[in-house]
Amino acid sequence: MKTLRLLLSLVAMLAGMPVLQAQVVTTDPVFFQDTTPITLTFDATKGNGALAGFTGPVYIWTGVITERSTNDTDWKYVKSPSFNQADPAAQLTRSTTNPNLYTLSFTPRAFYGVPATERMLKLAMIFKNADGSVVGRGDGGDILVNVSQSALDARITSPTTAQFVPAGTQVPVSGLASASAQLTFRLNGVQVAQQTGTSLSTTVTVNQVGRNVVRFTATNGTLTASDSVLVVVSPQVTVAALPAGAKKDGITYINGGASAILSLTAPGKSFVYVLGEFNNWQQTTVGFMKKTPETDAANARWWVQIDNLTPGQEYAYQYEVNGILRVADPYAEKVLDPSNDRFIPAVTYPSLKPYPTGQTTGIVSVLQSNQAPYQWQVNNFQRPKRTDLVVYELHLRDFIARHDYATLQDTLTYLKRLGVNCIELMPVNEFEGNDSWGYNPSFYFAPDKYYGTKDALKTFIDEAHRRGIAVVLDIVLNHSCGQSPMVQMYFDGGNPSTDSPWFNRTATHPFNVCYDFNHESPFTKYFSKQVIAYWLQEYRVDGYRFDLSKGFTQRVTTDDSQMRLYDQSRINTLLDYHSTMTAISPTLYPILEHFAENSEEKVLADAGMMLWGNNHGAYTAAMKGESANFTGVSHLSRQFNEPNLVSYMESHDEERLIVSTLAEGNIFNPAYNIRTLPVALARAEMAAAFFLTIPGPKMIWQFGELGYDVGINVNGRTGQKPIRWNYQTEPARRQLYNVYAALNALKVNEPAFESRDVAIVGTRGPKSIRITDPSMNVVVIGNFGVLPDSVQPGFQGTGKWYNYLRGDSIQVTNVTARVAVQPGEYAVYTSRRVKLPAAIVLSNKPRRATTADLRLSAAPNPVATTATLYYTLTAAAPVTVTVTNVLGAKAQLPVVAGRQSSGPHELQLPVSGLANGVYMVRLQAGDQQQTVRLLVQQ
Repeated sequence: MKTLRLLLSLVAMLAGMPVLQAQVVTTDPVFFQDTTPITLTFDATKGNGALAGFTGPVYIWTGVITERSTNDTDWKYVKSPSFNQADPAAQLTRSTTNPNLYTLSFTPRAFYGVPATERMLKLAMIFKNADGSVVGRGDGGDILVNVSQSALDARITSPTTAQFVPAGTQVPVSGLASASAQLTFRLNGVQVAQQTGTSLSTTVTVNQVGRNVVRFTATNGTLTASDSVLVVVSPQVTVAALPAGAKKDGITYINGGASAILSLTAPGKSFVYVLGEFNNWQQTTVGFMKKTPETDAANARWWVQIDNLTPGQEYAYQYEVNGILRVADPYAEKVLDPSNDRFIPAVTYPSLKPYPTGQTTGIVSVLQSNQAPYQWQVNNFQRPKRTDLVVYELHLRDFIARHDYATLQDTLTYLKRLGVNCIELMPVNEFEGNDSWGYNPSFYFAPDKYYGTKDALKTFIDEAHRRGIAVVLDIVLNHSCGQSPMVQMYFDGGNPSTDSPWFNRTATHPFNVCYDFNHESPFTKYFSKQVIAYWLQEYRVDGYRFDLSKGFTQRVTTDDSQMRLYDQSRINTLLDYHSTMTAISPTLYPILEHFAENSEEKVLADAGMMLWGNNHGAYTAAMKGESANFTGVSHLSRQFNEPNLVSYMESHDEERLIVSTLAEGNIFNPAYNIRTLPVALARAEMAAAFFLTIPGPKMIWQFGELGYDVGINVNGRTGQKPIRWNYQTEPARRQLYNVYAALNALKVNEPAFESRDVAIVGTRGPKSIRITDPSMNVVVIGNFGVLPDSVQPGFQGTGKWYNYLRGDSIQVTNVTARVAVQPGEYAVYTSRRVKLPAAIVLSNKPRRATTADLRLSAAPNPVATTATLYYTLTAAAPVTVTVTNVLGAKAQLPVVAGRQSSGPHELQLPVSGLANGVYMVRLQAGDQQQTVRLLVQQ
């Protein structure tokens, strides 16, 4: 997930640099305070130039950097209700003489509504068309304009961005002050020009290799203001091959942990330094990186050996690229974040290394040699068969209040008892911020500290394995976000630059967020394979759920109807990654969130990959009492050769079944109100019976087994949701949990649920599932309608059938007989007795569906000409059927069927003589009677 505030601002990354405008925006007056009326002018041809020549209305999207902001991307008091909507109050005025110039006049503090007690530091802005699809930005991202903090201010007006020049270059510089003062230009602390006034221009000659700081200072009595700009001169680079045994990227520890070889992929860059606690964050000769020879992927790698390390000690470090940009190591296994780490409690991450405040800015990486290796307790874990797989998708933040692995470990008993044998963790590698679903990744080898330490994660996986539970990681390789060093190193005009080794400048498909990986780039392929291998080997995870795998393509599409079409290049990429995975871990679970056309998914499934199967629509409709088809749950309906379809009723991306049922359920029958929680929960039991019994891998979204009824948009789609462990104390919800547990036990323990002989029958109302297998036959029946009805179970044979969830049995004498079922009534029958696990206790057991009870239903309903009544007699009796209107008046002559034997029966009831409306059909059989509603529509 990407928010607007993830837009990259290079300004925030340059230590000691001024706010840069690059003349994209000018203000009148040039210097202003928060209560000064100003006119802001936007030049659409400057910066990224995206709005140059644009003829429609242009709007400002703007906020303020205040003393409460954590960095220059932390906007406060943002104007406009929605980025994707036009806001008349934010519309700019186009110049009548130059259509690329736009103005807006306002007084900052009043315009933004900033309280008088909060200090305003900068105005932050970008510009856009009405729906936000075209955005004008500065050269490096957001446009920032200083708010003067005193009566004296100073600004360098030329150059406005860092310069990159050869040694000996004469660079013209100009500065402006807000009031007459003594003005001085200095180069690296040495004065080069001085005069009194409001402006000063001169020329500086730069010879010093690396960073040269040009500083402009204005002094008037006790008031002083200054501004600075960098001029960078490239040093002489040494070309040398990466030492034998060193990793191509990341860190290689040598010499017993006293030395480390650091390697960074950065093709096309002029020079790179390593700065860190081992060299006091200074550009030093020993930190100057060598470049690999021309033959190595266009000088892709830079490397350096750092010596004199204390083994076991943590060192913070960064790469400084071209003397300007400081970034963390993309391969770091731990990073420190100055904005977000302070919100991580010590109980979650004890003794977290402090950020090196005052030494640098931005995210820093951490190295540590001679780390004590984790001592794995389980070394022979056997992964469950795919056919037995019961996956539990969970998000730590919304599953347990402490959102840490230690607490999550305490839930393993609960999950084991539920029958879960695989846990799928939503992304846990470092993502932007703390409060997130994790689909905004930035560092791929570092566990996000918000959830705990890396050893805590390993301990959790180890304990899950001890209990027979696999662990799968949700991983995002479609895109990366603005804190990623790989994004930052190649960034231009608000998007990745055209020379980025890893990213497309613009996304190739409509579902992208953040910045889109170029999946056919060899750099991307190498990086992705390193990520895939790392978690399998270092953390012993059992597989991956690849987020938005349909995006692993370079074919440009604008909507899903195009994107989902068969794409051989996408298939090739995924099969390449699959080969990497299976070479390391042959039995892993490679799960794709793909949703492409079936011909492509079949190729991937038959090659051994697993596909998410979204059946949310069908089960939502069924729960609400609408027409629904469950055949899509089975891999057989997709013509997959193997059971590689991971089906689900809910996931993090869909509304909860219970929420939809309570809000939108069919209310045709007031006597059976599915918009009440007890009825909705009972229907959820039936849905589970028609889901978990269909052969193949299944997935449960957290708390679905307890009927979670908080909407997906509560607190925002990806916002925090209430954690409802208290549901376990509610009998109806505990019953639902126990039904899930019983069905999971049946699925995992019985070989019949590997059968390929499966029939899933029914769309509206009554439904059935028939599984035929030499080990045991299974029949599931249920009525998802809201009126009494009947179903033909299609028992595979006569004789005794066992009701698994009730523990009793029925005698079947006619395999073609229909069985009356009340709304919400369901049963799971097996051809041999299977006992419930001793730990599972079902109370308020499901209402029985049996040929031993008087049951009455009518079909079709509504009916135009003739309805068929289905009923079962417990004993021989005379049968009479009467039809009345809702007031009780007889609507037509009774139908006398005479004396009938016990067992199931059918009776034709003509209704062509009745007017349209609702009627009550009552069947009298001896001293028993039942009534059903019948809707006549002709």
